[in-house]
Amino acid sequence: MSNTHKNIDNKATITPEYPRVYLYIRIVQAKLFIDSHYADEIDLENIADEAYFSRFHFIRLFKSAYGKSPHQYLKSVRIEKAQQLLKEGKTVADSCFSVGFQSLTTFSGLFKKVVGESPSAYAARHKEMKKQISERPLSFVPTCYAYQHGWLEK
Repeated sequence: MSNTHKNIDNKATITPEYPRVYLYIRIVQAKLFIDSHYADEIDLENIADEAYFSRFHFIRLFKSAYGKSPHQYLKSVRIEKAQQLLKEGKTVADSCFSVGFQSLTTFSGLFKKVVGESPSAYAARHKEMKKQISERPLSFVPTCYAYQHGWLEK
């Protein structure tokens, strides 16, 4: 007896005989798809297609594996990548569009909700920290570590 059958879209669907590991492999493939295509214009349909699941079944399986919906995961990946770009000195607009957001307003609102400060405040804080580190690098090293390595007078 076959473990798969074809649905209307000619995609294989899972019957109860398939081991759970097979389901998880396909969910991980979809997560990796999000991780590598976060900046592209992808939606739930693209991601579910990558795992060969219907949208609703996919959402349920993804959420059980990762604790958030595929859309929530995509947004979190985009915000993390935007944080990296802002730390590197990219502008808010460049960071927004580089990670796949279509609207600066949407990006800024979500960023503030997730990170706790606006993208411009986040960028300014990291720029100031870099400046302070370059001016007084030892103030960012634990004193005991600096002392052990002879960086401070004994």
